[in-house]
Amino acid sequence: MDFYFGLAQLIGVHTLLGLSAYIVLLTGQVSLAQAGFFAVGAYTAGMLTVLAGWHLVPALGVSALTGASVACAVGFPALRVKGLMLVIATLAFGEGVRLFFFNFDYQVAKGSLKVGPLGGEGFRQIRFFPENGWETWDVMLLIWVFVVAAMALLWWFDRSRYGSVLRAVGEDELAAQSVGINLTAVKVSAMTVGGAIAGVGGGLYAHYTTHIEHASFNILVATFAIAYPIVGGLRNVFGTLLAVIFVQGFLVEGLRFLGDWRNLLFGALIVLAMNLRPSGILGRRRHA
Repeated sequence: MDFYFGLAQLIGVHTLLGLSAYIVLLTGQVSLAQAGFFAVGAYTAGMLTVLAGWHLVPALGVSALTGASVACAVGFPALRVKGLMLVIATLAFGEGVRLFFFNFDYQVAKGSLKVGPLGGEGFRQIRFFPENGWETWDVMLLIWVFVVAAMALLWWFDRSRYGSVLRAVGEDELAAQSVGINLTAVKVSAMTVGGAIAGVGGGLYAHYTTHIEHASFNILVATFAIAYPIVGGLRNVFGTLLAVIFVQGFLVEGLRFLGDWRNLLFGALIVLAMNLRPSGILGRRRHA
C-alpha cells in the first residue's frame, strides 16, 4: 500500500504545481516560471523546519507568502510582454532560480552534523515527517488537504467576478481593457496566486522527498506545470487533476517499464491534445 500512498503524494504535489499554472493560463499567459516558485517554496519551508525548528504548517504558510512575493515581483516586469517574449522571460527566471540554488550554501551545525543547503549537493536531512512519526498515509492526507483547499479556492475564484475578469482578459485583452479592466493588475494578481500555490507545493515536495537539489526544479518541471492545465483544459480545476493522474499515474508510473520512451509518449500527448482536443480533456467554458 505504501507504493500507492506514495503515488498519491506525487499526484497531489503535481496537482498543486499544475493549479499554480492554471490560474495564470486563464489570463492567456504562458509562464515557465512555476518551477522557480516551486523551488523557492521548497527551500524556504525546508530551511524553516530544519534550521529554525518550525512546525511544518507555519513553514508552508511562509513558503506560500515567499512564493507569492517572488511571483508578484517577477510579474510586474514579465507580464508587460506576452507571447514568445513572456515564455523566454519566465524561462530565464526559472533557470536563474535553479542556478541560484545550485550555488546556495548555508549550513549550520546540529550536533555532529551540518545541515542545510549545500550548493550542487542539494539540501538533505529534511526529516520533519520521520522525526515526528508520520506514516506514508498521514503525509498523503496532509498533501491532499492542501490540494483540496487550493482546488476549492480556484473553484470559488472561477465562479466569482474575479474569475470572470481573468477569463475576459484571457479571451480578449483589448475588449477587457475597453471596459476598464487593468490588465497588468489582473495578470500580476493571477501570477501571485499561482506563486503562492506553487510555494506550498514546493514545501510539501521538499518534506515528502526529504532531499532536494537544483536539478529537482529544471525545465521539465516547468513544462509539466503548464502541460497539466493545457491537457486537462481550462473549463475548471478538475481538468488539471485528471491530466496529472493520467500523466503521472499512467504515463510516468504505469509505463515505467518503457524507460525514456515515456518522454516521447508525453510529447505525443501534447501534440494530440493540441490537434484533437485543443480545449483540453474537459474543454473550455464559454461565456455569453
